[in-house]
Amino acid sequence: MLFSLILRNTFRHRLRTLLTIAGLAVAVLAFGLLSTVISAWYAGAEGASQARLITRNSTSLIFPLPLTYREKIRQVDGVRAVTVTNWFGGVYKEPKNFFPQFAIEAESYLDIYREYRLTDAERREFLRDRKACIVGAKLARTYGFKVGDTITLSGRLYPGQWDFVIRGIYTGRDARTDVGQMLFHWDYVNETMKKRAPARVNEVGAYVVDIADPARAAEISRAIDVQFMNSMAETLTETDRAFQLGFVSRTESIVVAVRIVSYLVIFIILAVMANTMAMTVRERTAEYATLKALGFAPLFVMLLIYGESLAIAALGGLLGIAATFPAAAAFAATLGKFFAVFEVANTTVALQALCALAVGLVSAFFPARRAARVKIVDGLRSIG
Repeated sequence: MLFSLILRNTFRHRLRTLLTIAGLAVAVLAFGLLSTVISAWYAGAEGASQARLITRNSTSLIFPLPLTYREKIRQVDGVRAVTVTNWFGGVYKEPKNFFPQFAIEAESYLDIYREYRLTDAERREFLRDRKACIVGAKLARTYGFKVGDTITLSGRLYPGQWDFVIRGIYTGRDARTDVGQMLFHWDYVNETMKKRAPARVNEVGAYVVDIADPARAAEISRAIDVQFMNSMAETLTETDRAFQLGFVSRTESIVVAVRIVSYLVIFIILAVMANTMAMTVRERTAEYATLKALGFAPLFVMLLIYGESLAIAALGGLLGIAATFPAAAAFAATLGKFFAVFEVANTTVALQALCALAVGLVSAFFPARRAARVKIVDGLRSIG
């Protein structure tokens, strides 16, 4: 009987109910999409290995380090391997086509970044051809790249036209792996710069250090930096996660603003939902008094109101959650290239469900308490 009454009450005023459900669905969708944006912001840091360190110039990342540092870093106790990475910053066709491009020491880089998956044939071809490059699966989908295609980049940091042949399309070990990059040989860039700008050869942007014991990360970082103290290019070594979070911290105020807006959206729909439930209870005060007169307990009346509120919240929440996935896919297709990973996480879906549940419970609290406390005589006199 209780569930039958809840269902009937929920759709007694269909237009009001449908509008409330639609509003809640939009709010849950907006919350999910904004939460996904925040998750994407931190995706690089979340997917970073605890066994990797990044050594860069202590002044700024834009200042290079000498190539001679590589062997000195390799000799530090606890270091398993060292590789080179260098931001390239080229333009593909037109400036709006932005995507990360790195010149790397190919074999050692792929050995350290084991989450980048290539077939054996693609790896061999990439290592064999110095003008070769590999691109992530997401980048390939965005621009329609295929194995064998030639990509021409207009250099900004490294002047001139640069041609690269795609020898492989790498995938990720899991959803957090960045598959939106282009990687090519640092040796090719360095040799070419000997002809174009000899003063800039044998310089690297940063070293990636693979360590045997992640628990010793702080100790090994200090040991590396001590070697180059008081040199012309002092170093700053930090974990891969800390390095990634350093980029996020530069836009921390934006992230905080997005987070505040996401919860503000839920608060607004809570107010709308609470108003809907208050109107509903006011209109049905006489009915609730009649139920009490017939012997139904105040708890039964409260359960009716809570049930109706939770039913509306559940329907709106489910619609909002369902709409989040196609909305996120559409967002990723247009603006997702600015994020390494843009996926709706399970935690985001769980938060959406909890928010919808909270809206249903909170919005029914005061109306249910009022209906339970009203005297039968006063309730029967109520016009609504």
